[in-house]
Amino acid sequence: MMVNESTADRVIRFILALVLFYFAFQSASPWNWILGIVGVVLLFTAVTGFCALYKVLGISTKK
Repeated sequence: MMVNESTADRVIRFILALVLFYFAFQSASPWNWILGIVGVVLLFTAVTGFCALYKVLGISTKK
């Protein structure tokens, strides 16, 4: 896996993941599970710097 995200992209994903985790733990709705899963994916991509969707689409924000 090659890094294809810029630092700004990674920071935005990390902050968005934290916000989604906050809302995911507010109640026990099925939507909250979805928010939690999306949060985990965003957190993973922020930490690793690799986005599979970017790879498929041929996008790279890394300079």
